[in-house]
Amino acid sequence: MAAYIFWPTKYLPGTTDNYVSNEVIVKDLSAAEIWPLLAVITKWESYYSNVSQITPPTSGPSLQQGDEFSFSTFGFPPLQCQVLEAVPPSPGQPGRLSWRAWQDGDEATYLDVYHAWIVEDLDNGRVRILTQESQIGKPAAELALQRPNPMLNGHQDWLDGLVRAAREAQS
Repeated sequence: MAAYIFWPTKYLPGTTDNYVSNEVIVKDLSAAEIWPLLAVITKWESYYSNVSQITPPTSGPSLQQGDEFSFSTFGFPPLQCQVLEAVPPSPGQPGRLSWRAWQDGDEATYLDVYHAWIVEDLDNGRVRILTQESQIGKPAAELALQRPNPMLNGHQDWLDGLVRAAREAQS
């Protein structure tokens, strides 16, 4: 049975201003190969073009529960972030990573985000990578109305970049 995201009530999909879900299942890769590319924040820019101005946590570049960091994405100035879940994959258990990101501001600029990931091994040498994001605030509502959907496409680029980087690391 596939793992799922543990949603805080405040960010429950369908109750927020914007929500997207992206998933890939690919063969000949493992969760152990994907995890360091995702959990080590300083690697993001090497495979995902929609992220910049990364400030890693003071504990180091590998995200751990409770860490605070920041990065810019989707044209926003660097968002403050706090890791709420960071569990590396292990045999029979999916990797889980989630953070809250926010931008303080008035009604027009306030943004509050929950971004979560699942990285899990499947049978037959496959790995599943799921990312879902739920957003609150006027900027989120505006993103939800854009076509094509920049969040959906941006997160698909992130997934595709993760897979590409993991395959390159194999060679």
